[in-house]
This record gives sequence, structure tokens and C-alpha cells, in this order.
Amino acid sequence: DVQLQASGGGLVQTGGSLRLSCAASGFSFDQYVIGWFRQAPGKEREGVSSISSSDGNTYYTDSVKGRFTISSDKAKKMWYLQMNSLKVEDTADYYCAVAPFVTSPSVSRWVYNYWGQGTLVTVSS
Repeated sequence: DVQLQASGGGLVQTGGSLRLSCAASGFSFDQYVIGWFRQAPGKEREGVSSISSSDGNTYYTDSVKGRFTISSDKAKKMWYLQMNSLKVEDTADYYCAVAPFVTSPSVSRWVYNYWGQGTLVTVSS
């Protein structure tokens, strides 16, 4: 079974940084994309960033461009989301997900087949 484990959340002040990690096991897809999503209380799950395994292309939603960086260590099946200049509105549960056989990065949640559990990021003012 494909399993994803997100970690690295926590409490940080406005302007601070966190690095989220996503560890995967049980899959050996040659092509896939990894996505990071977030869901704040009472809101829809929102795509934040995505990276393609085939060419390393990335995508960021507008609200995090210039602040967040997605990266990967494919050999270790680890993916990361470096979050800098955090804002109160970044507070949410953050999830990683994988979309097998997809080559272009995407933040559409309907593309993703496998999801990890959330890791909570709380940004205080």
C-alpha cells in the first residue's frame, strides 16, 4: 500500500519559517507528481504547491509564491515544503499527496490518488 507521512508542522510567529516533510513508502511509480495542500477550519482544501518527478517542474498558488519552496529527494522518497515569511492566513492542516502517472505539476485535488495525514501549522500574530 502507498503511504504518505507528513510532518514538521508546529506553532510559529508571523514572519517565521517551517519546513514540512513528506515521507512516502510502498510505491515505485516512474512518473508522478507530489502536491502539498492545506485546509483551514471551515474552508475547502486548497492546493499550495506541486512538483513533477519527471522534470522537476513546480507550481505554486499565488498566495505562496516567493515564500514557499517545494523540493524533493527522490532517492529517499522524501519531499519538502519550505515555508518562509509565514502569515496568519497560512494557518491550516497541511497534507501531501501523490498523483501517479501524472507528469505536470497540479494543485487540483482531484488528480491525486494517495494522501497523507495532515500536519498542523499554526501562525500566531
